Amino acid sequence: MTELNAKHHTLIQALLSRGPLKEAQFHRMFSELTGDNPGVRRKAFDDYLLRINKALSYVQLELRGCRNQYDGQVYYGVVNNVSDEESKLGTTYSVAQIAFYKAIIEAIVQEAAQGTISSSDALNLRLENQVNIGTSSQSQGQFHIPAALKNFSMSQKEKTLDEFVRDKWLSFTAEGHVGLGVRSFLDLRSWFRNNDVPSCEVCNEAGVKAVLCQKEDCKVRIHQYCLGKLFAKKKGETVCPSCGTQWPYTRPKAEAVEDDEPDCATQSQPPVVPRKKKLRTSRIGDGDIVESRSSQVSLPGRHLR
Repeated sequence: MTELNAKHHTLIQALLSRGPLKEAQFHRMFSELTGDNPGVRRKAFDDYLLRINKALSYVQLELRGCRNQYDGQVYYGVVNNVSDEESKLGTTYSVAQIAFYKAIIEAIVQEAAQGTISSSDALNLRLENQVNIGTSSQSQGQFHIPAALKNFSMSQKEKTLDEFVRDKWLSFTAEGHVGLGVRSFLDLRSWFRNNDVPSCEVCNEAGVKAVLCQKEDCKVRIHQYCLGKLFAKKKGETVCPSCGTQWPYTRPKAEAVEDDEPDCATQSQPPVVPRKKKLRTSRIGDGDIVESRSSQVSLPGRHLR
């Protein structure tokens, strides 16, 4: 087993206690602990995180970096890779709250790259749709809906929605719409792939919040922050990389090209292979739920694996 020193432990504990950190905060903490600048010594930074992840893998945890698709910023956090019945016991959320979270996530990814739903749509989602048919009781041809779901009131939904935003599983946009939180982007990477959420043409990560090609029958979508990376290499040409349709894009006067680093980096997993499958509308079963305590907040995202 890979041995970690006190500096490794400090970095891990900071992420567990404070939750996901912005890249600048995480890099500053890394520099203070090691004396290395991640911007200058990238390999040293990657090797350091790889060493941490080798040790964390023994307890099914992973230090992961991921980009928030709403503001384009990179965050780092520790996620739980376990999905078994025992890990559900650590949850601080009720069955109805977790069903509400599932319903919101499914509704958001069904919106064609908009990445949000209105607050009223979120509050009016039917939790009965989250019943796992394979495990629910059946009487005279009718499935029994748990009372916890049927009796989950509008005021309880409003309170839960605020809790999910506070705990960074969801977020409110400037327009007041409901979107994913940075914890969901960190935690649901596998769920996005398994449920065929269309990927960004540039970085191959799920295009939850992205820009669509204007050609009706073209399925290409690209994150707003990936457009600059794409068109900076095209020497003035701003067209869809698939169908060639003109892409409305205004170049900044001095466009800076970011390093080609993955938008969901783990230092322990290979890059994501592009997927072109159509988005499924399959229901998320309770068998995919997992729960863990991290920072003072349980992980509803584990329930989507």
